This record gives sequence, C-alpha cells and structure tokens, in this order.
Amino acid sequence: MQKKKLTAATREALELLRALIKIPSFSAEEDGTAQHLEEWMASRGMAFHRDKNNVWAVNKYFNPEKPTILLNSHHDTVRPNAGYTRDPFDPAIEGEVLYGLGSNDAGASLVSLLAAFAHFYEEEDLRYNLLIAATAEEESSGEWGLKYLIHRLPEIDFAIVGEPTGMQLAIAEKGLLVIDGYASGIAGHAAHENTENAIYQALEDIHWIRTHRFDKVSETLGKVKMSVTQIQAGKQHNLVPARCHFVVDVRVNDAYTNREVFDIIDAHTKSRMEARSFQLNSSSISPGHPIVKAGIRLGRKTYGSPTLSDQAVLSCPSLKMGPGQSTRSHSADEFIRIDELNEGVQGYIDILEEVIRSSTILNSKNTVK
Repeated sequence: MQKKKLTAATREALELLRALIKIPSFSAEEDGTAQHLEEWMASRGMAFHRDKNNVWAVNKYFNPEKPTILLNSHHDTVRPNAGYTRDPFDPAIEGEVLYGLGSNDAGASLVSLLAAFAHFYEEEDLRYNLLIAATAEEESSGEWGLKYLIHRLPEIDFAIVGEPTGMQLAIAEKGLLVIDGYASGIAGHAAHENTENAIYQALEDIHWIRTHRFDKVSETLGKVKMSVTQIQAGKQHNLVPARCHFVVDVRVNDAYTNREVFDIIDAHTKSRMEARSFQLNSSSISPGHPIVKAGIRLGRKTYGSPTLSDQAVLSCPSLKMGPGQSTRSHSADEFIRIDELNEGVQGYIDILEEVIRSSTILNSKNTVK
C-alpha cells in the first residue's frame, strides 16, 4: 500500500504534538502545556482565552445567532507506569511511529482538532460556529477541567470529543460509578472461633458483584460491567480484622442512571456502600444526528465505547472520535502512528466540511431545520 503524503496541516500538528509531549502535564499540573497552547494560538493570530489550565477560542467570525460546535480534547496525561522502557517525555520518531506519554491519549486527537479549527478559523461563510477547548484534568475527572469550563463557554449545540477511536464514531459511551464498600466484623485472635470476619463478609458481597447480571442490555453499549479493583483489610496474620474496605468499578450502560445502578447494588449487599459520585453518567448521540450521518457518508462506522471521557460532563449531544487506539491508552511506551495522525487531521476537516456546509442546520433547541 502506498504511503499517504503528509499534508502541511499534519506536519504542523506533528510538530505541536512533539512539543507537548516534551512538557510534563499530569492532571492538575498542566501549566506548561497550557502556556504552550496559548503561544501556539497567539502565533497564528487567534484570539483565545485561558481559564485555569483550560485554553479555548472561537472562530474569527463567530456569530451568536448561529449554532455552535464544540471541538474538545484534553492536554493532561496520566503518570507513566513502571513498564516504560523509553523516556516518556522524549517524542522520538522511529520509522512511522511517534512515541511519548500522551501521544495517543489524547495528544493526537487534540492537535488534529486544533489543525481542523485552524483550517476553518478565518472563513466567513460557515453555517456553524466552531469552538475549540483544550481542557485539563480529564484523566482525573477533576473539578477544574471541562466540568468547570463548560459553564463559562458560549452555548453549545453539539460536540466532537477527541479521544482515540481509530477515527470511528463512538455514538455512545458507558458511564462510570466508583463505589467504596465497607464490610464490618468483630476483631479477634485468629486462633479462636470468630464467625464475623470482615473479610468473609466482604467476600459474600464481592461474590454477588462478580456473578450478578443486570437485566437491561443496551443495543450500543451492551451490559453493565462491575469489577472489584481494590481491597484492604488486616494488619497482622494473627488478628481477624474488624473492617474490610473494597472498591467497585462499575461501567454503566445507557439503560440505567448511575443512581439506579447504585440502588440495586446497595439493596443486594450487606456492606455499607458509598458512591464517590453520581455525575459521570453514560452519554449518547442519535444515529440520525447530522454529525453522525456526515461520518457515515465518509465511510466511518458507529459503535458504543466502554471507556469514559469528558462527554460525561456535557449536556448537549456529543460524538467521540479521534486518531489512535483506545487499547494503547495508559500503556507503557505509548505511541501514535504518523499515518493515524494524518488521518485524524483530514478526517476532522472532512466531517466538519460535511456538516458546516450542509443545508441541514441544528439549532440551539436541538431541532433540525
């Protein structure tokens, strides 16, 4: 297969991505990348705003009478795991692969969206406004990222959220519910009879969590998935613990709210169950939405995503789409292929071309006219 030639927009996006990889930007520590994004926009004559570590801008001829498309991705990263064999902040290119922390999740999506925004920035005849937001604290679901910024942005009619999907159309994503379980028993010497071991109490609930199947299965997101991911109890071998703490990670489909799932779990377990938050519910967009139809016309496929993104804090319809693969996210020696970046830049431009030049317009009340 003949290799596709990189466009000027892709070369510029690649340069920006390499610069961002060099700057550590762990969640809530994104000052450096936020500053670089400011400088990048300023060097291109874009009027921009910064709030906390979030950087955003609207197209040059923004018109509040027109509907607005949000282009969003994040510039924070997780911390590199112990499996790295490379310097996570060295944006080395080997062959057709760019390595570096955040290259796949979600640096490639961010710079591709920025390239698409720059492509349309100075056009006067757009039927939609474009709003780009490079946001912080996505990886930690923090308080000062898109969750904070969304209330300070212009009204949004729908959004494209940049995350690695192989440039396919994630028209739904599961919500996230994290639950702390606290099992109680009676402390005692391990040599004596003790029928109220907190660990055994916890195991009964963990068995239920492992074997329970929720009745409602989503057409796009499948079943609700529960996983016990952490457990702590006891300090010494000869002492039966009075308490056992465990954590349940629940991925919720669009057939339930997070509250409904929690209530079912709480009703069937003996431990004291506490949800950390009910806010990260599942999200979806209609397959008939203009942005989805545009993607399908361009040969993209729709699917339901099992992973969470900043879509969870949006109240408008949103589509998750971006270059790279979700399975690489948070992995050691993270990478993005150059051809994937090229596809991301052109893919975003193409899908926006389909929508913003269409005669079908979605207004602020989410009705087609």
